[in-house]
Amino acid sequence: MNEMLEITIWQLVTAYIFIVILLAIVRWRKIPREKEIIIATLRMTIQLILVGYVLMFIFENEKMIYSIIVIIIMETFAVYNIYKRTKQTLSRELKKIIAVAMVSGTLFAFLYFDFIVVQFSPWYDPRYFIPIAGMLIGNSMTGITLGVSSLVEGFSSRKKEVEAALMLGAPPNKASQGIVNHAFDSAILPTINSMVGMGIVFLPGMMTGVILSGAGPMDAIKYQIAIMLGITGSVSLSVILFLYFGYKTFFNKHAQLTL
Repeated sequence: MNEMLEITIWQLVTAYIFIVILLAIVRWRKIPREKEIIIATLRMTIQLILVGYVLMFIFENEKMIYSIIVIIIMETFAVYNIYKRTKQTLSRELKKIIAVAMVSGTLFAFLYFDFIVVQFSPWYDPRYFIPIAGMLIGNSMTGITLGVSSLVEGFSSRKKEVEAALMLGAPPNKASQGIVNHAFDSAILPTINSMVGMGIVFLPGMMTGVILSGAGPMDAIKYQIAIMLGITGSVSLSVILFLYFGYKTFFNKHAQLTL
């Protein structure tokens, strides 16, 4: 297999022409997004360069503590981003449940993937540990964010429906079943859509990366199937943990809706 082609600095600079085109389009259409596009591009560039240097250091110094520190940082930022990206006001109790569900769901899925599916050697090998953990955590973060928004919005818009069910004697889990199911469906739909279009509509990132690194297509496919199943499991587990405990925060000990 051929080695991966190296992109020079000047070749990379030419790729920024697409940002110039985007800026020209939004200016032409009088869409006030120029500042956001420029800031996003600069942040993306600086962040990735910094991450590149950090990963170079970690890859050259394969120590368990570095891999563990990285995954702690990723989990922390993922939880923070869920709080930040959720437009509704979240209670302190709900925030705790979000954090616990996010961390426990992704860690369980990742450790299973590590020790059972791929079997890294050593188990903290940063070349596998960090990228795969990032994919599982990133997708689970998106899933929980969608689940949180849908759950809070559902209780807000269907408050009277839930209260009516409670008055008729339904317990909280039955009164809120439709809201919880809708939230779960909203949370996992992007993952399902990715699975449906994968391989035909687009080539996923990991598969593309493995092929570009010089591996054969079938090896890349096996890795991609494994990681996609891992992502699906991580998202599903994290979201269901959040919803199972999260909906209870909308009721008091007397089974009354607290909104």
